[in-house]
Amino acid sequence: MFASLQVRNYRLFASGSLVSNTGTWMQRVAQDWLVLELSNGSGVALGLVTALQFGPILVFGMYGGMLADRYDKRTLLFATQASMGLLALVLGVLDLVNVVALWHVYVLATGLGIATALDTPIRQAFVSELVGPERLTNAVGLNSSTFNAARLVGPAVAGLLIAAFSTAPVFFINAASFGVTLFALTRMRPAELFGTTRVARGKGQLREALRYVRARPDLMLPMLLVFIVGTFGLNFQLTTALMAREVFKLDAAAFGLLGSCVAVGSLTGALLSARRRERPRLRLLIGAAMVFGVLEMIAGVMPTFASFAILLVPTGAAALTFIIAANSSVQLGTDATMRGRVMALYLLFFMGGTPIGAPIVGWLSENFGARSGIIIGGLCCVLAAAAIGARLAVQSGLRVEAHVTRRPHLQLRTPAVKL
Repeated sequence: MFASLQVRNYRLFASGSLVSNTGTWMQRVAQDWLVLELSNGSGVALGLVTALQFGPILVFGMYGGMLADRYDKRTLLFATQASMGLLALVLGVLDLVNVVALWHVYVLATGLGIATALDTPIRQAFVSELVGPERLTNAVGLNSSTFNAARLVGPAVAGLLIAAFSTAPVFFINAASFGVTLFALTRMRPAELFGTTRVARGKGQLREALRYVRARPDLMLPMLLVFIVGTFGLNFQLTTALMAREVFKLDAAAFGLLGSCVAVGSLTGALLSARRRERPRLRLLIGAAMVFGVLEMIAGVMPTFASFAILLVPTGAAALTFIIAANSSVQLGTDATMRGRVMALYLLFFMGGTPIGAPIVGWLSENFGARSGIIIGGLCCVLAAAAIGARLAVQSGLRVEAHVTRRPHLQLRTPAVKL
């Protein structure tokens, strides 16, 4: 389960990521709560700031992947991580001196989104250089484990800090957390990295990645499913904030607790996924997406805060099982020289739908109740998983045959392909 931690460079990367991600999750809670305070509880404003933070992936994500294929990834990560720390510091100062306005949050969220759009595909592609192909699935699972360990701690700590003080200290803590990542990057040993061939600068490299994925159904189908689930199902920061504030009439500490419940399940799903050695099959992606959607719909009708919080645990586990399986499947199925651009395209599908889905879910929640946003999001995931599963069955030649014999039975026949 922890094989990748034997690699020194990966240990530094994982430890820096744990601290930085904790700060990032703290800021997400503080930023959402600040928006609700500045907008008098507007679900549309909350959806808009989420869209602004994730929207830049639509424009800059592919360029981040192209940079990852061309240049030294460690140097690029140093620049993007420093930028995100500076943006958090600016928001903290504005909040501390009590001059922060809603438009300030919108602008800084957009800046953070641009830095994240460039950073994420570079960071995803860098993992293979840290551990090599044999440990890649394990490393992806451990990355998600550190991310969700941070998700477990960050929202709860942020909720307590906001309740005791204000949102400003949270932003300062997040700014400081990026310093740990920068230190970890400087301590790595370049000679121990698993180097890959860098792609020379040239025309048509983004179109080349699009053609590559379009010709590979084993990459395209997971990306389509990731788009639907990411757009409508994985809006936990939006839906849990509205559920805590509007449905259960509770404070920021309760919002943070809900985030921690999701993180407990997510961490469990991530650790179990880290044990997997082979490339995940498509049927695991489809099954996990369907289970996640069903659990999300059930969570949306839970009558009490306690029952809602408890059900978020298995919902988080199903979500991370799906996310890690999709990520590993795409990375392991991609040529090394294309990995940066393909992972950028994957992240475009995964995160690029959030600017579309978040305002829709926010509008539904504001006009039809907070429960409607989470229920409809889960329903979209179930329908998408069923549709892609049916498409996969047709493409693979799956068929059910009935034979009349002395003992009637059904036979399921499929060609020798791994689903």
